Amino acid sequence: MKLQDFNLQVIKNFFATKVSTISAETLGWLAAIVLHASIIPSMLAVMSGLTDRLPAVDLVLLVWAGLTLLFAKAVVQKDMLNVVTIGVGFIAQAVMMALIFFK
Repeated sequence: MKLQDFNLQVIKNFFATKVSTISAETLGWLAAIVLHASIIPSMLAVMSGLTDRLPAVDLVLLVWAGLTLLFAKAVVQKDMLNVVTIGVGFIAQAVMMALIFFK
């Protein structure tokens, strides 16, 4: 067996055993975390003084609109993990924005 065939087999086994067990709820939870994380680096850069450029308003509004829709979906489905995750993310982002604007 060649090394390339072995690597291909390892990749196939990974997707067959690990990725196939990921649920739709897990992907939704990860999507909420990624959406929250999309704005945090630029806010941390502003807070630390590395830059004075804030994230674009349209980017923030679209991300927050998406998170609000995910939050509403989680409330309707009574998915407490997503409700708490998105709620804590909103609070953290609001605190970071307040620290930036009221500095």
